[in-house]
Amino acid sequence: MSSSFLSVLIQRQAGKYGDRVALRYRDYKTETWIPVSWNQFAATVKTVSNALIELGIGIQENIAVFSQNKPECLYVDFGAFGVRAVTVPFYATSSEAQVHYMVGDAEIRYIFVGEQLQYDVAFRVMQLGSQLKQIIIFDKEVKRDERDQTSIYFDDFLKLGEAHPHQAEVDKRTSESGNGDLANILYTSGTTGDSKGVMLHHSCYEAAIPAHDERFPQLGDQDVIMNFLPFTHVFERAWTCWCLSMGCTLSINLRPADIQKTIKEIRPTAMCSVPRFWEKVYAGVQEKINETTGLKKKLMLDAIKVGREHNLEYVYKGLTPPPVLHMKYKFYEKTIYSLLKKTIGIENGRFFPTAGAAIPPAVQEFVLSVGINMVAGYGLTESTATVACENDNDHVVGSVGRIMPHVQVRIGENNEIMLRGEGITHGYYKKEAATKAAFTEDGWFHTGDAGYIKDGHLFLTERIKDLFKTSNGKYIAPQAIEAKLVVDRYIDQISIIADERKFVSALIIPEYKLVKEYAAKKGIRYESMEELLQKPEIIDLFKERIDTLQQQFAHYEQIKRFTLLPHPFSMERGELTNTLKIKRNVLNKNYAAEIERCTKNNGKMNRFPLSLHLECKILKMITIEQLKDVKERTAALERYLDIENKLVQVEEEQLRTQAPGFWDDAKKAEAQMRKVKDLQKWIDGYREVKTMADELELAFDFL
Repeated sequence: MSSSFLSVLIQRQAGKYGDRVALRYRDYKTETWIPVSWNQFAATVKTVSNALIELGIGIQENIAVFSQNKPECLYVDFGAFGVRAVTVPFYATSSEAQVHYMVGDAEIRYIFVGEQLQYDVAFRVMQLGSQLKQIIIFDKEVKRDERDQTSIYFDDFLKLGEAHPHQAEVDKRTSESGNGDLANILYTSGTTGDSKGVMLHHSCYEAAIPAHDERFPQLGDQDVIMNFLPFTHVFERAWTCWCLSMGCTLSINLRPADIQKTIKEIRPTAMCSVPRFWEKVYAGVQEKINETTGLKKKLMLDAIKVGREHNLEYVYKGLTPPPVLHMKYKFYEKTIYSLLKKTIGIENGRFFPTAGAAIPPAVQEFVLSVGINMVAGYGLTESTATVACENDNDHVVGSVGRIMPHVQVRIGENNEIMLRGEGITHGYYKKEAATKAAFTEDGWFHTGDAGYIKDGHLFLTERIKDLFKTSNGKYIAPQAIEAKLVVDRYIDQISIIADERKFVSALIIPEYKLVKEYAAKKGIRYESMEELLQKPEIIDLFKERIDTLQQQFAHYEQIKRFTLLPHPFSMERGELTNTLKIKRNVLNKNYAAEIERCTKNNGKMNRFPLSLHLECKILKMITIEQLKDVKERTAALERYLDIENKLVQVEEEQLRTQAPGFWDDAKKAEAQMRKVKDLQKWIDGYREVKTMADELELAFDFL
């Protein structure tokens, strides 16, 4: 049996790169970045392996790592792989209940912790009578409980192995390791139920890493990588293993809140991230544009328009841009695009894999337009991260890229994405029933995600388990609506409410800073955020912005009512997972009263286009036959005005306004804009009628 890839990776890289820097991290006392060479990395891993044997860690025994990102996390991981142990990472923000469950489920005897918070939680769990035998503490500043007689600090742990007393046993175990060994147990975040331990064997990594080599041959040992997503997350974990295998230099961000500062100091060439990161970038640029006036504003808007046409209409379709357009793009590339990248700290960036949630199309278009190579992708914990992803100059807005070479994909019943391959988990730890339910008889894994494949690109449509069914029998995909609305600069977070209800409503976390600024500008007086968010002017502001963004949705998908919340969703209250995904069942429980008011008509924050008084008058006057007649007349009006064709015409005519040199002939440009405006008037007029008809139907059903 040959040794597993990960069990010997660091030692092999040390033999190749020696004293070159493998990773670095910030020393907060000196405010300097501490380099760690490949030789130092390998030596520490060797010492960890010996120390684990000294503790009595058995073959395929589970050990837990409960910490924020630290170099020690990597030392423990690779030290464990060398002695055929299994690492079980916990999110640094995991609650006591979560830790207690995972420790018990995985039968953990030894747990490594990062800072004071993790130590305190682990010690309380130990006090509850769990099988925990010892806590090993990374941070020397952690204060141990007076009752604690067993915990040791990481430096003392290393002393157990520094003389390499068990090297013969380490070498034996390493040589006997193989891809059939279990490498990690990664517990799911539990958005829809109890957390499950996903088993990732060494075979999963050994399939995934070469596949990434094939897809991204440009990554190499000159790249500087920023690590800021938790190592617990499969995306960052698999990405890190791959980067180490390519000889990259890792820069580990120790504190999540420092990421903006850290990026500017490191200037990475690549990093993996989640859509939320780019949403914040997009919102920041939009806010800057809104604050700017005159020529500067025109240049910024033109730069985005030029970038969109140059990249999305030509470059990413394999076409050569017109010379004039290319010249304008190069000008903006050296000025506006360059300044934006420097401001973020990514001017050296070559590519930025992004996954973990739906990427709002507006955000994706913007990022690609300004020349940031954001690589959209899709994967799961159960698939060892990447199932599909884009490549350089192979971007299609809305898709998550092409299928990776080590994965088979088919579209099953209800358009569910099904997976098979060496990178797919063997199942859930000690959960035979859940494992059996997750696979078909012939070995295809149920992702629970719906989608389709077009021209070789994979597109996601919805999370099947998240689909809502209204009381009228209509199916709603909440994530699609949320992704569309969260790009608005006034909206920080949003959760759609629709299951078994007559219409769609929403819980909204506003961008409080912008709301305060708006209130100051409009002279709105208030004593608290609660009071401000109930002001009619504020509610009208949000209603107008939401109505603009949701025009493309069917009327039954559109938000009819919403509640503005004065406090953000919180992990402490169990409303967010450790990966910042919303837990809908918890939100439904925590905000039951707000949801009830929102879906009825007895709260100040509820907004319905027709006043209650008018609704009541309508009900006294209208019959079901008359309502049916209104709907038929509305449909007839749509056919008479040929709205579908007018929408196509508007899109075509608008494209002409984006052509290079459009404004060179002012008279011709003005005539073209009038043409677009005249067409749009017919569409807007019909939409107004349609909206009133839909609201009338809703009022009739509701009241």
